[in-house]
Amino acid sequence: MNDAITFTQLSSPEIRKLVREELECFFADKVHQKIDKDELGGIGLAMEVTGLAKATIYSHVSRRSIPHKKRGKFLYFSKSELIDWINGGRRKTHEEINLVAQEYSTARGR
Repeated sequence: MNDAITFTQLSSPEIRKLVREELECFFADKVHQKIDKDELGGIGLAMEVTGLAKATIYSHVSRRSIPHKKRGKFLYFSKSELIDWINGGRRKTHEEINLVAQEYSTARGR
């Protein structure tokens, strides 16, 4: 009464189907884990993600220049929002600035 099936007893399409189903389950779990990983934390999380000092973060909060949430007297930060905020502060290179300037001057007919 051995009900175990070995791979040698399965056809190639059956093996592919089995592997595909397992991979779909695996990646579906990873997507849910990624959604759940959007950590919410306090000032400690903001300090860890940004590398800024506590006073600097409080300064950004008072100027409303850093993404945050406030419930009562408590501040909350989202890790993904902080990472997006950091990535949004990218500065253009000299080449990119020169290219924009050239496009602007040619559009104005100079």
